[in-house]
Amino acid sequence: MNIQAYLAFQGNCNEALNFYGDTFNAQIKNKQTYKDSKIDVPSSYRQKLQHAELKGKGIHIMAYDASPDTPINHGNQIHMSVSLDSKEEAEHIFETLSENGQVHHDFREREWGYFGRCSDEYGINWMINSEK
Repeated sequence: MNIQAYLAFQGNCNEALNFYGDTFNAQIKNKQTYKDSKIDVPSSYRQKLQHAELKGKGIHIMAYDASPDTPINHGNQIHMSVSLDSKEEAEHIFETLSENGQVHHDFREREWGYFGRCSDEYGINWMINSEK
């Protein structure tokens, strides 16, 4: 079984995936725009991503720009959980993700290890964990 996240954005999917790619050392793969799609979207939206995947060591996220008539609500329905072996790497990723976002729980030692929870500048919620 493979369970992964599929993230929806409002026209800034490519920007967000570039940010996540830099943060997690991953590459955008399988990029498909609305250009040749039969989906009814404005011509100004044809260059937006209808589907893309971010792949790297230990990461595989799928994402797209929802069509303009699809409402996207920032909420707490999904949290991306990242588990790392190194406290230093986990703290760095937490700081990068939360830099222009919002910290919900400071990255600090907990009963099970180190943990922090934040939302990034794109409204995606993250839980960052590492062992002690």
